[in-house]
Amino acid sequence: MKRFLLLLLVPALTHAQLAPPVMSDKAKKIHAAALTIDTHADVPINMMKPGFDVAVEHDFEKERSQIDFPRMIRGGMDGMFFAVYLGQGKRTEAANAEAKKKALAIFDKIHEAVKANPQTAGLAITSKDAYRLQKEGKRAVFIGMENGWPVGKDLTNLKLYYDLGLRYITLSHSLNNDICDSSTDGDGPEYNGLSAFGEEVVKEMNRLGIMVDISHVSDSTFYDVIKLTKAPVIASHSSCRALCDVPRNMTDDMIKTLAKNGGVIQINFVPGFVKKPSEPHEMSLKALRLKIRQTDLSDADKKALRDEMKAIDEKYKADKPTVQEAVDHIEHVIKLTSVEHVGIGMDMDGGGEVVGLQDVSQIGAITEELVKRGYSANDIEKIWGGNIMRVLDQVEKAAGNI
Repeated sequence: MKRFLLLLLVPALTHAQLAPPVMSDKAKKIHAAALTIDTHADVPINMMKPGFDVAVEHDFEKERSQIDFPRMIRGGMDGMFFAVYLGQGKRTEAANAEAKKKALAIFDKIHEAVKANPQTAGLAITSKDAYRLQKEGKRAVFIGMENGWPVGKDLTNLKLYYDLGLRYITLSHSLNNDICDSSTDGDGPEYNGLSAFGEEVVKEMNRLGIMVDISHVSDSTFYDVIKLTKAPVIASHSSCRALCDVPRNMTDDMIKTLAKNGGVIQINFVPGFVKKPSEPHEMSLKALRLKIRQTDLSDADKKALRDEMKAIDEKYKADKPTVQEAVDHIEHVIKLTSVEHVGIGMDMDGGGEVVGLQDVSQIGAITEELVKRGYSANDIEKIWGGNIMRVLDQVEKAAGNI
């Protein structure tokens, strides 16, 4: 999904704001008070493009960009985990070295953006940082890594990334890697869970205080992690398989097991993980993905792909899930476990978009829906940020005891 969006981004000429969500006075008050944290933001994909400035407001309709500091402020988003994302490539020594180089460049870009905007944002590595920055009226920029490929086969890289501010690693992406099996590798499992090296990675992450993220991993990898970890784990951007039966989502047993571990599932807003598309829609998307895999696409090709995607979206707009259907996933977790084990990781700039919530300026729609369903301010504060900050604290504490 990320590769597709990367191809679709083009410079904006004008900036039109999306309509703000309709919110009751009660919802506005709760939203303003809560520490709002999203655990998976793919804005670094855009930040690595020449000319993109995260401190400048961008236009969703023209660029498909969903996140920047001005829209975070307007939407009341206090903090996000910016993802150091690399799609899985070759697993050779040279490719691993290149992945590390690219990852470090993304870290540098995130740090540069924070340093360039000291009145607007600050780097966060602890929950205390997030709450302090919220009081100062600044955005908290946490860093996560999506796909452990840049770890290579060298555990010392974990300390390097930790020192740069990294606080979680999604162990794999859409393909198996040297750490574990992915939930979506077309060749099937390689290790039936964690590799021997992957076990060492989890142990070292526990020792350092890096949250282990099991989004994207296979079911067997999840259970291996749970057996091994000495600290709570997270799913930074996953939803519920009971409501949308795809391998990327978590089964009810996995969610209950995660809760027993003390962890939290952060609900993903990518349409195909909230609600399965109709068969004709899915076939259309598959055909488009084949075209997107072509290399050296011209500007005309990219425009044609954008137009084709808009046409598909329009033709199958009835398939697109709503904010209400995304919140159904939050509620499903609460009913299975409690309000202590669910949060929000929308995957914006990586495909996360539902009807009623197109960019980060519109996140109040989630709070409004939770208020409508009768959740208290305390419940909503836990869902929005309290739960993930608790886990971050517990992982940090566990590291001190290992």
